[in-house]
Amino acid sequence: MKKINVVGTSGSGKSTFSRMLAKKLGYRYLEMDAMFWKPNWQESTDEEFFTKLKSCLSQDAWVLDGNYNRTVAIKWADIDQVIWIDYSFPRTVYQAIKRAFIRSITQTELWDDTGNIETFRKSFFSRDSIIIWTLKTYKRNRVRYTEMFNDPKYNHIEFVRLTSPKMAKKFIDELNL
Repeated sequence: MKKINVVGTSGSGKSTFSRMLAKKLGYRYLEMDAMFWKPNWQESTDEEFFTKLKSCLSQDAWVLDGNYNRTVAIKWADIDQVIWIDYSFPRTVYQAIKRAFIRSITQTELWDDTGNIETFRKSFFSRDSIIIWTLKTYKRNRVRYTEMFNDPKYNHIEFVRLTSPKMAKKFIDELNL
């Protein structure tokens, strides 16, 4: 496997898993949010975003972290494997809340040179809250990925569904390099 996309609901742990997987394989880690978000939480246009994505995916080996359903035709055109981090709803929501809380306290810049940080107000008291996003998209993502994993047009892709952190750790530990 040389081209891998890790997907899952916000807060599921896909970034942590993706970084660990990329390190173990010696592949480049690519984060779709870093490609999409510009300074001051400005969104890239699809043209800007797709151009960056295509450029990054032109490499021979990578682990791509992110969903962005509108990019499936680009990111899955020449992919080997899709790994779905599909932890339980309570665990995913807990992880999203914990992450939002820690990020709002530490004020860590999320992506280099953007100045984008998560604030307590934005995370917990805003319509743009990542926690609300997690609550709204969890079920929809499960339906969508289940359908996509069973869609014949994606027969060229090896799909892996990881339903627990223990299963994810075992997956990485058992990789044959």
